[in-house]
Amino acid sequence: MNIVNIKRTIRNTKRLAEIIKVLSAYGFRQVLIDSGIHRLQDLVKEEETKESGRETADIPKPERFRRVLEELGPTFIKCGQILSTRPDLIPQDWADELKKLQDRCTEVPFSDIYEVLASEFPGRLDLIFSAIEETPLAAASMAQVHRATLVDGQQVVIKVLRPDSRQLVEEDMALLETLSQFAEQYFSNLGYSPVSVAKEFSRELSKEINLIYEGQSTDRLRRYFESDANIHFPKVFWPATTRSVLTLEEIHGRLLSTLSPDDLTVAERRAIVAKGTDAVFKQCLRFGFFHADPHPGNIFLQNDGSLCFIDCGMTGQLDRKTTEQLIDLVAGVSKGDIEKLCRVVIELTDTDPSKTDRRDFRADLQHLISHFPNSDLQHLNISTLLSEFFSMLQHYQLQCPSDLLLLTKALTTIEGVAAHFDPTFDVLAHVEPQIQEIVTNRYGVNAIKERLQKTMTGYFELLESIPSDIQRFLDYVRHSRFTLNLELKRIEHLAEKIDLASRIMGMAMIIAALIVGSSILILADRLAAQQGFLGTMGLLGLGLAGINAVGFVISFLLPKKRE
Repeated sequence: MNIVNIKRTIRNTKRLAEIIKVLSAYGFRQVLIDSGIHRLQDLVKEEETKESGRETADIPKPERFRRVLEELGPTFIKCGQILSTRPDLIPQDWADELKKLQDRCTEVPFSDIYEVLASEFPGRLDLIFSAIEETPLAAASMAQVHRATLVDGQQVVIKVLRPDSRQLVEEDMALLETLSQFAEQYFSNLGYSPVSVAKEFSRELSKEINLIYEGQSTDRLRRYFESDANIHFPKVFWPATTRSVLTLEEIHGRLLSTLSPDDLTVAERRAIVAKGTDAVFKQCLRFGFFHADPHPGNIFLQNDGSLCFIDCGMTGQLDRKTTEQLIDLVAGVSKGDIEKLCRVVIELTDTDPSKTDRRDFRADLQHLISHFPNSDLQHLNISTLLSEFFSMLQHYQLQCPSDLLLLTKALTTIEGVAAHFDPTFDVLAHVEPQIQEIVTNRYGVNAIKERLQKTMTGYFELLESIPSDIQRFLDYVRHSRFTLNLELKRIEHLAEKIDLASRIMGMAMIIAALIVGSSILILADRLAAQQGFLGTMGLLGLGLAGINAVGFVISFLLPKKRE
């Protein structure tokens, strides 16, 4: 093992000890024991954890979990923020509590920020920026924002990763993936794979620590709305952007989070809501790429009345197939079509079709439809529909694509903005033309014609390739090269059963041999001229056989692990 790996192992061990201590201090020690994670580290003294547990016993578990994440630092705060958007993974009250995780953190000294800038632009920092303000505009868990001036005089803002944040996130995520393997081994009824979730978090956090990704997302959204005078996204200055530094044009205006509805006229409030709603629904339904966190703190009201969205680090993407499934979901609810909804569930979650045939599942779908009795889109609340739909899937331990949940978050957030500035504004009535257009494109004559052409083309290509495929098959058979590959599912469980059976047989043979051998010794002792030694050995053997038999039975009665 090289020096780097040794140092990383030592750091991981210390970090693991810290995680266990914090979890124990907030009353989660039983989770560590149930999952087997406590076996990795024995640095936590039981008396200390008991004392700490008493101090937080009266605090609700969701709040204690939030405090754990805040105390463990940036990686865990970001994981908590991502979890707050995943009601399919955690209960709704936990998700609501995790939404309280704040980005406002202690400011990093400017000297440390300057070192990051100097390392990212070696020898040319002064050729890019003529001035950088030392007082930050904002300080978040991963990065810090400063106002600056380019050498050409243009005002910009620079987002700089905190020193060592990338290394800390990478090491924490490697440790979390290891812990997720223990969770997956000991908890089999979660309805999702902890290892897969940890990998998904790792992908999301890798975007957070690579500011080039945020710059590309911002640029992409800005191009989508280039011809829209009402919606803007900041311009990215790529010569001054790296993985650790993102340079954007400075937006002049007022954040919606700083505005009170009383400070605006009725017309201004309605215009803000209409423009924001148009922007979010266009991103979600027309472009398939959307800003996943359009809250008032990420939207500027500019002097000309237009809106500018910032902080595009969290984005979602819907492919055409997923968008069509979403439309089928809305259409199935509005028409009360249970069969269509079952097909949507199967396609979205890749679940066993037999699960959708269950009587209780269909009854819950019917109950979901009953919440939306009106068949017209104007009275259909899409965000509420999606939230209830995902809650039902969570009940049946079915996992949806993460981007659909980000879509729900985006729609719910913009509806919250609308409710704050203009409670009388009907969001669905305003965007109904967009939805109707998408539905028309999905089920219109031209769309059906296009799908028929694509299907017929596929069939013709298949017919064209069949002769050559048959010839290739016959060639393999003629030259005895035909092979059949079989994939055995869940083969590891078969191996476990075989191993268990062999151990049972071995133990049974040992116990039987002890009984038979001991009986022979006792019988030989009685026939011997001088009795005593052989009989004693026989009795000891019988006692040993009895102890083994009792232990063997008890081992089957005790639970092996928590399901």
